[in-house]
Amino acid sequence: MSALNLSNDHRSSDIAIDKVVLRYGKGESAVLALNGISFHVERNEFCVIVGPSGCGKSSLLYLIAGLEDRTDGTIRVGDKTVTEPGPDRGMVFQGYTLFPWLTVAQNVEYGPKRKGFPAAERKDIVDHYLAEVGLSKFANHYPSQLSGGMKQRVAIARALANDPEVLLMDEPFGALDSQTRHSMQKLLLRVWENTKKTVLFVTHDIDEAILLADRVVVMSGRPGQIKKEIRVDIPRPRTMDIVMEPSFIAMKREILDLLKNDDDDH
Repeated sequence: MSALNLSNDHRSSDIAIDKVVLRYGKGESAVLALNGISFHVERNEFCVIVGPSGCGKSSLLYLIAGLEDRTDGTIRVGDKTVTEPGPDRGMVFQGYTLFPWLTVAQNVEYGPKRKGFPAAERKDIVDHYLAEVGLSKFANHYPSQLSGGMKQRVAIARALANDPEVLLMDEPFGALDSQTRHSMQKLLLRVWENTKKTVLFVTHDIDEAILLADRVVVMSGRPGQIKKEIRVDIPRPRTMDIVMEPSFIAMKREILDLLKNDDDDH
């Protein structure tokens, strides 16, 4: 890997989720969180999951990341069955989860350093991804000196610096104000266009889901199940103006109806 091929030599994999069940606890007190989840995320696809609070969206992401153990079913990333965390999956959380004692550059360098990359190569990787997220001038700052949006940009750069095959994002912009959120959405779409990673993104914001996604997976309330998968056929590149388009409004209404019906069912 070098600075010359960083932007066009990326790995990505598909994600296959088959009959996944997640149950917390045992016996009569057991809670069924996910009940028979099955869907497939294509290689290079930007897939977004929406659903009511408590439906298991984040839990599913944690299972794919290998941070929790599923009760039943299988999860595969590429040709590997998920049994534990691994460098093939990068995770970005709603909280910024940066190391406060490391600079921006050191946070981004963390993964490649653990992999044993030589210093010159690590510098190429850090320089590339800080430029990608527009933070080259802040390489020597500490997280405490950054705004929320800047911290999340560092978190995205850090995840990408590991060159994962898939990027898992758990409501990464949920804590940001509206204007910052919109700029982060644009940034993420640009970075995704450049890297062509497979992205699985969780949000409760329907506008965000339609703006970002190739496909929206709608989940039911607990126990979480797949209600519907909706293909987003709006051409790219997309801007915030699409929220006024009839196709966008129709899709938003369909998703809202699915979520409303779910509330009625419970």
